[in-house]
Amino acid sequence: MSDAPLAPRALQPLLNDAIIALRAPTQVWSGRSGDLGAEPIHGVYHGDVRHIRQITLTVGDAAPEWISVSPDGASRVVFGGLLRALDDGTPDPKVRVLRERVVAAGEVGETYTFHSKVEHEVDITLRARLVPDFALLMDVKSGMPEARDWSPSIPLGAGAPFTVSSGERSFTLLAADADVSLDDGAIVLDWDLRIAPGEGAGASWSLSLVDPTLVVQVASDHSRWVVPARPAPGEDPRIGRWLDAALQDLDALRLALPEHPDDAFYAAGAPWFLTLFGRDSLWAARLALPLDRRIAASTLRVLARLQGDATDADSAEQPGKILHELRAAPLEMPGEGITLPPVYYGTVDATALWVCLLFEAHAAGMPDDEVRELLPALRRALDWLMSADTDGDGFIDYIDETGHGLTNQGWKDSGDSIQWRSGELAQGPIALCEVQGYAYEAALAGAELLDAFGEPGATELWDWAAGLKARFAEAYWVETPEGRYPAIALDAHKRPVDTLTSNIGHLLGTGLLNPDEERQVAALLVGPTMLSGFGVRTMSTDAAGYWPLSYHGGSVWTHDSAIIARGMALAGLHEQAGAVIDGLLAAAEGFGFRMPELHSGDPRSQTSLPTPYPAACRPQAWSAASAVAAAQIARRLPPGAAL
Repeated sequence: MSDAPLAPRALQPLLNDAIIALRAPTQVWSGRSGDLGAEPIHGVYHGDVRHIRQITLTVGDAAPEWISVSPDGASRVVFGGLLRALDDGTPDPKVRVLRERVVAAGEVGETYTFHSKVEHEVDITLRARLVPDFALLMDVKSGMPEARDWSPSIPLGAGAPFTVSSGERSFTLLAADADVSLDDGAIVLDWDLRIAPGEGAGASWSLSLVDPTLVVQVASDHSRWVVPARPAPGEDPRIGRWLDAALQDLDALRLALPEHPDDAFYAAGAPWFLTLFGRDSLWAARLALPLDRRIAASTLRVLARLQGDATDADSAEQPGKILHELRAAPLEMPGEGITLPPVYYGTVDATALWVCLLFEAHAAGMPDDEVRELLPALRRALDWLMSADTDGDGFIDYIDETGHGLTNQGWKDSGDSIQWRSGELAQGPIALCEVQGYAYEAALAGAELLDAFGEPGATELWDWAAGLKARFAEAYWVETPEGRYPAIALDAHKRPVDTLTSNIGHLLGTGLLNPDEERQVAALLVGPTMLSGFGVRTMSTDAAGYWPLSYHGGSVWTHDSAIIARGMALAGLHEQAGAVIDGLLAAAEGFGFRMPELHSGDPRSQTSLPTPYPAACRPQAWSAASAVAAAQIARRLPPGAAL
């Protein structure tokens, strides 16, 4: 056995301890001091580029001793520190600094405020050091960021604004009263400040970030959400706290496309997914429908404009198909063999979810004329659903035809997410169980919409849905030592892949299962192998592939659990839904009510706090919108009813 040290590997940055402030498409990740640069994720990002990788603050020859972090919503955070080297020698600290960071779309600013209680004037030299970077976001994610060359405008000097450019991207820095210089690849801001006894002094700087290649922008109507006025009588107070944090995150995640700035949608999440995602944006709008019907309607319009027209294997585009994600440039994932075109359609479920959201938005009050405008897109989406069977078995399936697209194209889109109980990976084409549920629900919803608007085609849809339901009942059910339940998928050989997973929870409330089958499924999902106490695991602990920190093979995803609880409530299984929501509320409290993308599947019986999945994104739109679903379920309100 060799004693040689292992070669260093590129690692994805960990996110769980970093402090984030954002207003899409701009975000800042830092340490608890407010400084940037100590961890790989740190930086000032705008769109898909990290403009600045390092910001450090010093006073004289020392750094402040930071003692507090106080987030205020999604876009503002205040760090508190002490300057004990300037104290008068008594026990109580007498000189302190507050560092306020505010992020707006394309704007970042910091203000430093010093206070002193010592009995003499205090002179300080404050220095902020900023290191530009312009590394691509996905290179940061891969653990292999590459700084790009940049150049500043001139002149530099006291208070002079100047611009730093790297190709088409740039930022302009304004630092009033600061002496600005360049030093070894860094921009240095120096202030000389005097703090009088019992008084304060301050300094500030601001950035304006520009990227003309961005395909997204802040929505023109960006007024803040209003949190529901009052909790329901006797309601768990954690629901209100989660809602408060979640709505501020959703507000900060709203974006629009430049051609239609009035049509907002939710960006999927930070740091990697601050753009339009078909599945994520639809589910977030659907879960949040009780609080904002406008964004459901605008999300539908945005995606309808990008609906597939042609057949193209490279982009996975097909006529009528709803896209997966939109970016300004091809997306390369180093080390994963994945390269996606800027407009990519590799999702098997977004089209059905688009139809379901249109139906529910109309039921919730979306005006008839707005729905009527989307009827052609509805027809194309329904045509795609009824023709999306690639291998003739009567089920909607997927397979990547290029070798460099997504191997799995459901919401569990990691390469190892579809496994047998033995741990062996299933081979495609893959027909996911929940996709058949979405499709069944969409066919019935589409038929009702066509009928309501006097359009033909409802009978064909009803017949197709009935056939799908019969085929599903015959093909998907398996029996294992854990019980009888639907398989996660059918594989290339039409065999039901027998692992017990959370996917089956998405069938609840769709109508694809009968009431007895829904009760069987719900009982398994709240059993000990699936319910962690902090939500529903993505995979049973009895499966060979289970690991609590597996992305899709044992972790708990907030939105996944919320969708399951929502389906349980629709099926009238309120006790089971309540058990799932209780777990999510415990997790929300453990994460300070800003729920991450996912967390570990470790059981609550072994840990009083949820264990982070350290690379989980936050905020994530469908995780935040899950708070709305939790409130709906706790209040026994039907989906779509206003909170």
